[in-house]
Amino acid sequence: MLDDTHETKLRALLEALIDQRAARVLVPPHQAAPGFWFGGGNLIKGRDGTLWLAGRYRDAGDSTRGLEAGVRGRELAVFQSKDGGTTFEKVHGWPKASLRCAGNEVLSIEGAALHLSATGEYELFVSTEKQSEYPPKVREYQKPGTGVWSIDRMAGDSIQNLDPHAIAPVFTAKPAPEYLHVKDPVVFDAAEGDTVLVFCTHPFAWTSSNSAYAVRPKASDAFELRSWEMVSRGPAWDVAGTRITNRMPVPRAGVFAGLPPVSIYFYDGLECVRQLDQNPRGVKRPRGYSCEELGGALWGLDEAFPSMTRLSTLAPLFVSPYGTGCSRYVDTLVDETGIFATWQQGQDDGSQPLVGHKLTMDEVARILS
Repeated sequence: MLDDTHETKLRALLEALIDQRAARVLVPPHQAAPGFWFGGGNLIKGRDGTLWLAGRYRDAGDSTRGLEAGVRGRELAVFQSKDGGTTFEKVHGWPKASLRCAGNEVLSIEGAALHLSATGEYELFVSTEKQSEYPPKVREYQKPGTGVWSIDRMAGDSIQNLDPHAIAPVFTAKPAPEYLHVKDPVVFDAAEGDTVLVFCTHPFAWTSSNSAYAVRPKASDAFELRSWEMVSRGPAWDVAGTRITNRMPVPRAGVFAGLPPVSIYFYDGLECVRQLDQNPRGVKRPRGYSCEELGGALWGLDEAFPSMTRLSTLAPLFVSPYGTGCSRYVDTLVDETGIFATWQQGQDDGSQPLVGHKLTMDEVARILS
């Protein structure tokens, strides 16, 4: 069990890593205007040291009225960097029409995750909203022009050979209306060789969100559901949702050198999914309604997964100093050189580019010492 010293060190590490003002734009959205984003993906290191970045372009739209108000999630993209993350070059761009799966038209795209498996295969998981009806018992809740979210996968022996024509379904929750929409995959390897898939769920009424997980056992091709609710929703600012976006192994340095492996789990939270009017004479809070806009973190011993402890109980840890304060979809890449973090960051113009910031391993060791 970690004590107060360990938690203090973790908070210091996260504050230095998710440095909102030091972050630089890695991938801008299509327009510098409200409703235009890039992000919701992750960063991995390939077999030859190339950095690969996945994400989706989101253009203006309105989830409350369907797609009549705009295009929304329009393109899944993959970028490469051969200079350690200084610059990124786009190598794949798949519009939503090309991600059709099992005969279902894709209406929108959200979170994606690249994964390099133990067998050397590159996998790309993507969540899409497909044209599909809600189950009969909750069909009246479906808004015109909307569908159901699910997770699909494509794979290849290289990033260049990823082919959406071979995309196949991975996970859907349609028989369970209380977890009807599944999206925003996070994929990592467990110590015993299993593959863990963490994903976000929303009920038929879009009143909350939470994180679930499934496991693909070693030597198996299928994911098996382990829990629809792997972590409880928060008690305060994140009472309406906890969407895990990344698992970050804590470097075994400083006060963590002699401990069993510990991981940080970044998540996006929200206080309310409806417009939340604030008392003008009360404490002004950053935006925490409508969708998962603000960032928090949990920690857990790897051997005790999925047991986790919240580091951000009373308030979010990550808030942009610009625009609405939105700071979400944190992802990290830890290697021998340091920790590279990326996230979507709200801007004064209303857009949300993907930004990034890196700490060297010497800086990490100093913070944790």
